Amino acid sequence: MLDSLVADVLALIPEDDGDPHRVMIGLTGAPAAGKSTLARYLVHAVNEASGTGIAGYLPMDGYHLSNVQLDRLGRRDRKGAPDTFDAHGYVAMLNRLSIETDHPIYVPDYDRRLHEPVAARHVIEPRTRLVVTEGNYLASDSEPWVRVRRLLTELWYVEASDRVRERRLHRRQRAGGASASAARAWVERSDRANGELVKAVRDNCTRVVRVNKVPRVRSDHRFGR
Repeated sequence: MLDSLVADVLALIPEDDGDPHRVMIGLTGAPAAGKSTLARYLVHAVNEASGTGIAGYLPMDGYHLSNVQLDRLGRRDRKGAPDTFDAHGYVAMLNRLSIETDHPIYVPDYDRRLHEPVAARHVIEPRTRLVVTEGNYLASDSEPWVRVRRLLTELWYVEASDRVRERRLHRRQRAGGASASAARAWVERSDRANGELVKAVRDNCTRVVRVNKVPRVRSDHRFGR
């Protein structure tokens, strides 16, 4: 399955004929479906096959609002909901990546240890011809998220069972320092509701993929330490 996904992505990359056109593939799905793991793997596999820097990574989670802004807005207890992201900033970055191909573009990520977005963790090089972006709300019909689909070549829905996802979400919360009861409460109150929003727009995607196990790519300078 993974080999066929990589082959399909490689087939979308334009030949180097002087045209700076970029292909942008989006991965969406409910929280903890495996989007970021698959995105990193695809970027790694394409770069192994085609050369370093041909593929780049743009995580939507880099556009989380900071905790300072969430506190100001009174949304800290809903972190991860659609209105807790700088969605306009994310859409603007996708626009930039589609037209600015003559200089490096630095993009943010989210640090689960700091529980904050981190600026410029990743870079999209001028030679990059494939951008893989992933996040919960890429298929949303709400503004400004709805503009995302217009900028993507393809949008894949990464699917995993609710049982598997919630087990992963609980582990994620525990790894971030939450107690067992706090982790369970967060998943039931926040992650579960956000997952239902995402599942409702599954049909907006061009393809559904279900991958049981994706090798984790070692973090390096391309993905941030």
